[in-house]
Amino acid sequence: MPQHDSRSIVILTGAGISKESGLDTFRDADGIWAKVRLENVATPEAFARDPATVHAFYNARRRGLASGEVAPNAAHAALARLEAEWPGELLLVTQNIDDLHERAGSRSLLHMHGELLKGRCESCGTVSSWHEDMSLESACPGCYLPGGMRVHVVWFGEMPFGMERIYAALARCSLFLSIGTSGNVYPAAGFVQEARGNGRAHTVELNLEPSEGHSLFEERIYGPATDVVPAYVERLLGRGG
Repeated sequence: MPQHDSRSIVILTGAGISKESGLDTFRDADGIWAKVRLENVATPEAFARDPATVHAFYNARRRGLASGEVAPNAAHAALARLEAEWPGELLLVTQNIDDLHERAGSRSLLHMHGELLKGRCESCGTVSSWHEDMSLESACPGCYLPGGMRVHVVWFGEMPFGMERIYAALARCSLFLSIGTSGNVYPAAGFVQEARGNGRAHTVELNLEPSEGHSLFEERIYGPATDVVPAYVERLLGRGG
């Protein structure tokens, strides 16, 4: 049996936490997948078939993230504060590929679905910071070969990053927070059951509305992330763990 940590927190965030910063969610009625077919831009097969279209999709999102109109909001700031002031272990797992958690100051952070502002070379595997547009002509900073660069995100059909570390943290945590997630994308949607399975974790959903898995949470608080997340963090820190 894993050893439990009475002050260990695992936080999962989804697109709902970044929506108030001006970024589109994927699964809302007016979200990204309502406008673009995921099969055309978010699978390895799509990239093999039409890399120019895939590059163009992520180039547009990268430019939007760097536009100056998108910034961390109060929910991002509250989680960074929680990490800085919490007396125990904290792991922030995000499904988001933006950099808003980093900009807010979070450091104990795992991007399970990758990062929009990084590129990966399919020739040599080098992962590097990437803020400009990407194309078939883009050369890898590691091997210098063109044609092998792709955005460093997890596409449908690919394995999310850091799963071993995530499951180890869930097995010993005392508190699991799910923030701004739809609850229908696995494996993240199953994290609440993993946390419950350790026999010690209190599970909390902070969301705009009930997720598909809302009934699995012991505590549920609904409202805008910029309201409910800072309030819950204040409650946690005021309680002193």
